[in-house]
Amino acid sequence: MELQQRIAQVDWSAIAESLNTKGYATVPNILSADECDALVAQYGDDTSYRKTIQMENHGYGIGQYKYYAYPLPGIVQQLREGIYPNIATVANNWMKALAIEKTFPNTLSELTDLCHQHMQLRPTPLILKYGQGGYNALHQDLYGEVFFPMQTVVCLNQPGQDFKGGEFVLVEQRPRMQSKAIVLNPGKGEMLIFTTNYRPAQGAKGYHRVNMRHGVSELRSGERHTLGVIFHDAK
Repeated sequence: MELQQRIAQVDWSAIAESLNTKGYATVPNILSADECDALVAQYGDDTSYRKTIQMENHGYGIGQYKYYAYPLPGIVQQLREGIYPNIATVANNWMKALAIEKTFPNTLSELTDLCHQHMQLRPTPLILKYGQGGYNALHQDLYGEVFFPMQTVVCLNQPGQDFKGGEFVLVEQRPRMQSKAIVLNPGKGEMLIFTTNYRPAQGAKGYHRVNMRHGVSELRSGERHTLGVIFHDAK
């Protein structure tokens, strides 16, 4: 089945419900094993990327990631274009719930145009690589004045087989309450959709903002690659 068909067959109403109630959603087998392997195999081809970051040099963790250059690889572009319209409505409902005067366009091309109007011209999809002892500190991927409030990651290796440890971690910072940790262990080809910055949560007096950060726990062994698809461009 082609990637566009897989995206079309996702139960997007269930995804919206999960995003609204938990701030994240999972989509198994969005990429095939061959597609995952192709992205990993491309990691060493620096002509595909605009920038390489050694995480320990910046206090981000231990590991490396590379930002893709335009034009994006076909798989990455298809994910970006195909997923965005299905969650833009959720994002706009979040803005309304939180009384934020912001509306996101219906298509990725329109969002890209909006980013470029604000001089956010650089693509943000990236691929991350961790070895034994590697981890990613808790963070948010904002990159500029225009940022879409959701993003995705796809695990490109099989946990328990290619690596151990390296769980995906979300931390929900609840107002006047202790933080809540969410630990996920997606399989090869599985996609997580989660909030980039915050989500609305229903309280006794209406909706309030819940901030969330994400990261990766320490790898005990093996090697882990992850595709990150962020929808807005960067300055």
